[in-house]
Amino acid sequence: MNNYLVLTIISDDKPGLVETLAQTISEHGGNWLESRMAHLAGKFAGILQVAVAPEQQEPLTQALNALSGRGLKIVVEATRSIDKPASQIFNFSVIGPDRTGIVHEIARAFAARHINMDELETDYSSMPWSGEPLFEATGIIEVPEAVNMDELHNQLDTIADELALDIRLEAPAQQV
Repeated sequence: MNNYLVLTIISDDKPGLVETLAQTISEHGGNWLESRMAHLAGKFAGILQVAVAPEQQEPLTQALNALSGRGLKIVVEATRSIDKPASQIFNFSVIGPDRTGIVHEIARAFAARHINMDELETDYSSMPWSGEPLFEATGIIEVPEAVNMDELHNQLDTIADELALDIRLEAPAQQV
């Protein structure tokens, strides 16, 4: 049975960072599972889940920590499985003029109902014709079955009206 590690990584962006991580993980028998990585403001930033045999967990952790000499800041956290309450999965999207507080308002509406944000991706760009700042967010949430969906939709509609946003919440398409 494998142990699981979650890594957070940040470094100055340069070629070969992913290869260095992959080589270190592979040399210790680790299996690269899920990851999200991006170039942000000249930095390489990422999160990564690795499966590793229990006897290789400590050597892998030490090898990853040793990469700090190559400019990588890595935090290694061992994980354990947790029991989650019954929930429904929804995709959400937000788009509109950029302003301070958009993420806070959306996150507060979710947190007040114990809704877990599984994924959140945001982007900042310009509106096509005016050049005004444009904010976009997409993500996946886990909504506990006890949540009153009408109340959630009403609160999201209120936020959308106050901040001039288009907020959509929809169940993902069923896979066949």
